Amino acid sequence: MIRKPFQWSLILALGFASIPLVNFAQSGDESARYAEAGQQALAAERYVEAQTAFEKLAKLEPGVAEVHATLAVIDFKLRNYEQAVTEIRTAQKLKPGLPKLDSLLGMSLAESGRFSEALPGLEKGFKQSTDKEVRRMCGLQLLRTYTGLRRDSEAVETALALNKLYPDDPEVLYQTGRVYGNFTYQVMEKLHDEAPNSIWMLQAQGEAAESQKDYDTALAAFNHVLVLDANRPGIHYRMGRVYLTRFRENHLDKDRDAALEQFRAELAIDPQNGNAEYELAQSDYDLGNFQQAQWEFESVVSKHPDFEQARVGLAGILLENDKNDLAAQQLRRAVELNPNDDVAWYRLTRALRTSGSPEEQKKAMTEFHRVHALVIAHTAPAKASESDQEVTPQKLGEISQP
Repeated sequence: MIRKPFQWSLILALGFASIPLVNFAQSGDESARYAEAGQQALAAERYVEAQTAFEKLAKLEPGVAEVHATLAVIDFKLRNYEQAVTEIRTAQKLKPGLPKLDSLLGMSLAESGRFSEALPGLEKGFKQSTDKEVRRMCGLQLLRTYTGLRRDSEAVETALALNKLYPDDPEVLYQTGRVYGNFTYQVMEKLHDEAPNSIWMLQAQGEAAESQKDYDTALAAFNHVLVLDANRPGIHYRMGRVYLTRFRENHLDKDRDAALEQFRAELAIDPQNGNAEYELAQSDYDLGNFQQAQWEFESVVSKHPDFEQARVGLAGILLENDKNDLAAQQLRRAVELNPNDDVAWYRLTRALRTSGSPEEQKKAMTEFHRVHALVIAHTAPAKASESDQEVTPQKLGEISQP
């Protein structure tokens, strides 16, 4: 009986390219039957059944490279990595030109902990492959391979490349986050070993304690920095942020007052610290000192025209004073700087009630709803402006239809 040619695939779920058609019609019904059964099992993701069929086919057709290549992929899927390596090398010996076997070999070796052997195939697959999924898988395996070889800087370099290529991939985000964390730990350990009593070590200890909400320890570390270098820029600001965070948790006026004192001390050392001036402006706004807050926001914007949150804060005061045209000017620039700020879009819809066209207001409202939905789902992109990362963000407050 004449059977159709068999379409070999290096596995559907792993993203490998199809390999050439092989016709077992001339080999007898038994080979064709195993080939067809294996293909059907693969299509249904019944990998153990597929493995059995292809192993029987390999005994009947030992010289067909594609049989061993497909067995290699099945073994990889079943986590039989050493057997996958054996099958790949057999296939490569029979037909060196089969596609993507170098990448699969690298991944199988990496999964077996044979990182040095895995490296050439993985690097080739990640740097040269035009298949998006194969490149992704090689990149993820490169992360663990470089880490296993203690080549941490190359792991970080690969992580940065993966984040750029696959910015929304959850697995990539998780695995690259682990690499960054491991690298940070290694660097901090080296800093501790090389300079345990240095300003840099004290500053790192303060920031670590702050992130863990150990506020007393953080303040003690930052104070120690100032003992060693009384005019060190940025330290008073960090202390101000610690006090401000504690104030928002405990609502003790003494913490708020201490925060404001630290922000003013920072500006005495570094008058160009826009973050400190912004926090003073926001505090004045919260305390009802609106005119003072407006002057301070205007000062920040004049010195740092790309400080998006300062523009949004200034626009909020202008809106309350019915200066919608001026507010709209600030907010148009704000959404250019950061299209992912729902507060900026919302305030812009308010400003455009009297200062813009209906079409512009409609677009602003559409963008607000889009971005706000991302914020609620905790999937909104990060702030665009670096200076906005460590300041009190503007808030929506009570939402009403503009």
